[in-house]
Amino acid sequence: MVQERPVRFERRLAAILAADVAGYSRLMHRDEEDTHTRLTSLLTKAVQPAIAEHGGRIVKNTGDGFLAEFPSAVEAVRAAILFQTSVKELTLGDVEDRRIAFRAGINVGDVIVEPHDIFGDGVNIAARLESIAEPGGICISSSAYDHVRGKVRVEFADMGEKSLKNISPPVRAYAIVWAEPSLGSNAIGAWQTALSAPHLSIVVLPFTNLADDPRQEYFVDGVTESLTTDLSRISGSFVIGRHTAFTYKGKPIDLKQIGRELNVRYVIQGSVQQSGARLRVNVQLISTQDGNHLWAERFEKPVADLFDMQDEIVTRLAYTLGAQLVVAEARRAERSLHPDAMDLTFQGQACSYEGSNPEHLARARNFFERALAIDSRGVGALVGVATVDLMMGATLLTDDRTVHFSAAEANVMKALSLAPDHAAAHFVFSSICIFTNRAAEGIAECEHALLLDRNLAAAHSAIGLAKFFLGQSAETEGHILEALRLSPRDLRAYQWMHFVAASKLQLGADAEAVAWLRRSIEANRNFPPSYFTLAAALGLLGATDEARAAVKTALALNPGYTIRRVRAYKFSDNPSYIAGRERFCDGLRLAGVPEG
Repeated sequence: MVQERPVRFERRLAAILAADVAGYSRLMHRDEEDTHTRLTSLLTKAVQPAIAEHGGRIVKNTGDGFLAEFPSAVEAVRAAILFQTSVKELTLGDVEDRRIAFRAGINVGDVIVEPHDIFGDGVNIAARLESIAEPGGICISSSAYDHVRGKVRVEFADMGEKSLKNISPPVRAYAIVWAEPSLGSNAIGAWQTALSAPHLSIVVLPFTNLADDPRQEYFVDGVTESLTTDLSRISGSFVIGRHTAFTYKGKPIDLKQIGRELNVRYVIQGSVQQSGARLRVNVQLISTQDGNHLWAERFEKPVADLFDMQDEIVTRLAYTLGAQLVVAEARRAERSLHPDAMDLTFQGQACSYEGSNPEHLARARNFFERALAIDSRGVGALVGVATVDLMMGATLLTDDRTVHFSAAEANVMKALSLAPDHAAAHFVFSSICIFTNRAAEGIAECEHALLLDRNLAAAHSAIGLAKFFLGQSAETEGHILEALRLSPRDLRAYQWMHFVAASKLQLGADAEAVAWLRRSIEANRNFPPSYFTLAAALGLLGATDEARAAVKTALALNPGYTIRRVRAYKFSDNPSYIAGRERFCDGLRLAGVPEG
């Protein structure tokens, strides 16, 4: 008699987070439709983004809650802290007996895995811990505590051995210590004092109306509200809602106190003033830690349609602030003795802003790879390392361009599998398509990225570059001008200006190309392509001495650059592009670039 083999189950060690709504039956009895609507909104706005940001997945919804799985206990705790904080902020104005509050339990254990569910004592313990957590609280097992102790910036209270229903033996439990025991208080500051302010945490304080006309108040408030909404689209950001922000309107401001009360790292302050036929908007980004002004900008425009002006001002501000916040986070991370994955990601992004020569890209890659070593599912780091490989191939820093483009695409596709609506990931994928002879597909990806984030000025520049590769260089400048209109002082504007110059060379407008290239170099002196293209343009214009000087500077930044390398890879098979490339190579020869 043949003995049947036992069925083998897929098992793995995981961090399990179980959460439900405290008093759900009471809330549903009071008003089913309202409770369902508000719970769905909180899951969409607070819970799902927090879990995705920290590499988790929701295994199933349970009507009044959910079960989530994480590869790391640290990320499970961080996700729980983030969504509990977000839910608190989003429900701050709700009536006490209608307020939704989650309870969360976290455990680390061996689980049985099925396609749409997980089972086992590891799951059961997480669910039982959730049942003993305070409303708005988080309770973790000793197995989870052993993994997170010293790695998350919160305090834990030892609850002792707990006898949990149908679980033997008793489980030692720990509760995260908030400054107050429950969600009952109306003061958000006390709730959050035990938390370290999250990365990219910010509040947009109501802008000040400096005009004599009180009728402009709606415009000023509109700028505040729209900017709050647009900043919340920045991946990984934590932006205090407008209802809370407006409680500070007209009151004396102590920025450090606001930072403590709202648990944010940054404050945006601004003012609007009309003088004659012009409108002036002043904006400042300020650190709540020390009150230092990190960035300031002034916009002046002729008074036209106020709604159109509001839209343009907010779009420019949101995109610029996104980059400035990354720089601010990178500076903060430099002072950290134990940087986490996000700290390292921000440092990598800041490095990549500095230039696209081998030195800066190598430093950026190091930061991104260190971040991925901590969290292999970090979307920002995956997009970052993909960008480094993209730039290695796009700027001719290597002969192995196909290898780098393939690596870039693999990492960005992994990022998109984790975060399908990540606008920056779609933008990077669009650029990979553009540089691998798929310009039309690249344009479609840019348009999709803009649907996800209308403030993504770089997507307009990428469309302009795609038009260059498609032999439609006459259209490139218009797309770049739109990108510069949205972000005139962009940290990557030097690249965009280079795109225009390349298109001008393709059109035979060499003098115009030189003008754009001088602007590009002035914006960033660490971008080798601008120097090589300037050398080619000057060579074609007969300015040989200037051309050779540009080549000397360019080769110092990229010593391996040769005409052979330029011609070795087919970025596009469009006849107009190919003809333009040959003309470009003629200019490089006249300037003295090595043949290779």
